[in-house]
Amino acid sequence: MDFKVNGKPVSVEAEADTPLLWVLREELALTGTKFGCGIAACGACSVHVDGELTRSCSVPLADMAGKSVTTIEGLKGADGTLHAVQQAWIEAQVPQCGYCQSGQIMAAVALIERTGSPSDEQIDEAMTNICRCGTYPRIRKAILAATGKAAAATSAPATAPAMGEA
Repeated sequence: MDFKVNGKPVSVEAEADTPLLWVLREELALTGTKFGCGIAACGACSVHVDGELTRSCSVPLADMAGKSVTTIEGLKGADGTLHAVQQAWIEAQVPQCGYCQSGQIMAAVALIERTGSPSDEQIDEAMTNICRCGTYPRIRKAILAATGKAAAATSAPATAPAMGEA
């Protein structure tokens, strides 16, 4: 199977029904993308496929032919600089255990790329990844900071319901 990962062409020999997540982790040694639930519910495995947020645990390798995948490792610039969302994550001290954070960051980047400057409602709607540590207020703060709305981030509630819940 031939496709691109983080801008580089790759050729992978694996069963067509192998989940993309396992190809990334086991065949390509890109371990920043995490296994969480295996049923596309938690979002720890989130990557971008042709620019679209995708939960890689539920996508078979067969669907990747000719496509372009971006993982957390691919967000850094060619010179090693962090993506604005990664930098905002550090500044807002988002992670506690950190396990879900690569998927959270990939979801946040997709949201910002889609909206430019998301509203609180758009953040709530788009950020459906599960954070077992409950760092949702810091996630919101980092997203707003990455889009230049740092002042608005300080007005976010001290506690927030799980993002994505209606």
